[in-house]
Amino acid sequence: MKGRRFVDTNILLYSISRDPGEAAKCDRAVALLDADDLALSAQVLQEFYIQATRANRADALPHDIAAGLIHAWTRFPVQEVSLGIATAALEIRAARGFSYWDSAIIAAAQALGCHELLSEDMSHGQQIDDVTIVNPFR
Repeated sequence: MKGRRFVDTNILLYSISRDPGEAAKCDRAVALLDADDLALSAQVLQEFYIQATRANRADALPHDIAAGLIHAWTRFPVQEVSLGIATAALEIRAARGFSYWDSAIIAAAQALGCHELLSEDMSHGQQIDDVTIVNPFR
């Protein structure tokens, strides 16, 4: 059986984009979010909310719609922010040089047993222990 795939914040943000230049990425993100083998973290949901509702975003969402999407995405397993995730993130950062926030996402993916981390923001094909970074827009 294929393992879970972890979804980074950029996938969620592309799924709500109304920018015509991002239409193909929006379609791909929406298709990805129809899958049933995904997982994410509380950090990813928090980042989504902040970015999706920020006042200077051209297609900003109102609170109730952003909150509703977050609620809908809790159908996937969600890794909580914890001391264990923070500690693992610090270790990944020290060993691999990722930012702390990317390291926390990698740590969350590992904690949930994900074998792929879907992200446009990290190096496609890079392997971190048993997690492979996959850019689904390539």
